[in-house]
Amino acid sequence: MRVPAEAPRRQRPGRLVVIALCGVLAPMVLPALQLDATPEQIAAATAQRDARNLVPDTRGTGRYPALKEETASLPDQVVYRPARLDSLGSTKLGVYLFGNGACVDDGASSRLHLLEIASHGYLAIAPGRIRNGPGATAPPPPVAGSQPPELTVRTSYRQLLAAIDWVMAQNADAAGPYYRRIDTSAIAVSGYSCGGAQAMRAAADSRVKTLVMMNSGLFKDGDGTGVPEMDVSKSALKLLHTPVFYLAGGESDVAWVNANDDFARLDHVPVFYANLAGVGHDGTFWEPNGGRAAAAVVAWLDWQLRGDRRAATQFVGRDCGLCTDKAWSVQKKRID
Repeated sequence: MRVPAEAPRRQRPGRLVVIALCGVLAPMVLPALQLDATPEQIAAATAQRDARNLVPDTRGTGRYPALKEETASLPDQVVYRPARLDSLGSTKLGVYLFGNGACVDDGASSRLHLLEIASHGYLAIAPGRIRNGPGATAPPPPVAGSQPPELTVRTSYRQLLAAIDWVMAQNADAAGPYYRRIDTSAIAVSGYSCGGAQAMRAAADSRVKTLVMMNSGLFKDGDGTGVPEMDVSKSALKLLHTPVFYLAGGESDVAWVNANDDFARLDHVPVFYANLAGVGHDGTFWEPNGGRAAAAVVAWLDWQLRGDRRAATQFVGRDCGLCTDKAWSVQKKRID
């Protein structure tokens, strides 16, 4: 089905699931719901989820108005792409594979962010079905905390790897819509919160050119949540072979401590760490066109996957664009 677009501190393991609600719209945030969350907490989280469902899709701010769709050749994943592939001309699609917040099987849970990325000439793919917004093909997922994590977490990092295989096959399929339209050397993996841990695993694949960690970081060994998709050893950092972009929401982001620790440990690859103070763990996913974070990710992708020198100025040098933007605080290694 095709859907055109319309205009605190690290939690300790135990009875807490450190999976934030992805993309809440109201100022109230539930960064970590107890497994035995109160009816009031679950009701508030459900109301936020339902409000999010009413938000229309956006076309993105890029040159290529975007859409989202499900395709039979890649089951249980949602594809975001320019609505008119013929408008690309000689431009080839870069690839942006995205692990969902809470690792839920809602491939539309960060749809404003992903539509924005796609509008700049990227093929973005997220595991799951379209479970919210226009063109929903399946019921919404349960909110985190209303069920045990094994019933809430329904995706795997292996789906990101399967999407890479699909991209390669589509680019080589002379009968398909993507034939020779994809730059198969320009593949990024990304993810939000739990989805960042999935992206970290997939980033070890030699076909990946860069990793984007959004409001995410690895727990110190032994401090995990008990959710297998999130229990990724810090040794995974040693397997990274590409530049890495971390984005966090300041000290109120529950991923902040773990992201800081990741950054401190990473010395063998270029890494840029940007904090957007005050937005917390929810980031800017549900601001128009994905907000400031989506704009920063587009610049990173344009630099890392396309070699765009103008985009590079957002990250390179003492006076880089994000360095001088008072909304951000940045740290970096091996970038300049």
